[in-house]
Amino acid sequence: MSKNNDKAPVFATMGASSHAVNEREKNDFYATEPKAVELLLEVESFDKNIWECAAGGHHISDVLESHGYHVWKTDLVDYGFNDKLMDFLQTDIVFDGDIISNPPYKISLQFVQKALESIKDGHKVAMFLKLLFLEGKARKKFFMENPPKTVYVSSSRLNCVRNGEFEKYPSSSVCYAWFVWEKGFKGDTIIKWIN
Repeated sequence: MSKNNDKAPVFATMGASSHAVNEREKNDFYATEPKAVELLLEVESFDKNIWECAAGGHHISDVLESHGYHVWKTDLVDYGFNDKLMDFLQTDIVFDGDIISNPPYKISLQFVQKALESIKDGHKVAMFLKLLFLEGKARKKFFMENPPKTVYVSSSRLNCVRNGEFEKYPSSSVCYAWFVWEKGFKGDTIIKWIN
């Protein structure tokens, strides 16, 4: 077996798109483990009105609604929940509330930028992203102008799985974090750890 073949399963497990054994999900739908939302709500408070702009299978919005939040669910794709269908990146809405989502990773920077444009000063954007979202020159430039207020790193490897099939993928080798912005914040980013 060649060195490249030896490495392929490792990269596939990590979810590296250029090395995956199976094709990535067509619409980059990798659902958030509900526990991740519960952990976020233990450390952050949000406006009662939330926009989940990549609602997918409602793994985030169901938890938020169980905590009494009013969630407006939209997505580009119809996953059978009768959500408002829209291309979030093409909207010109200014939402009176906060945005919480797990965006398609390949366009996550665009999602964060659009989310900050779509809320009023003082409101929050919380995005569930791979910890490696901290890397990259384009993202560094964005962070210098729009620093997250807090990054909550998961110490227990929360799961994010293809099509929400948690029973097929019970564990993860990828580290995820909640990145929380407050529009207008210009201070230093604080990193904290959640379970």
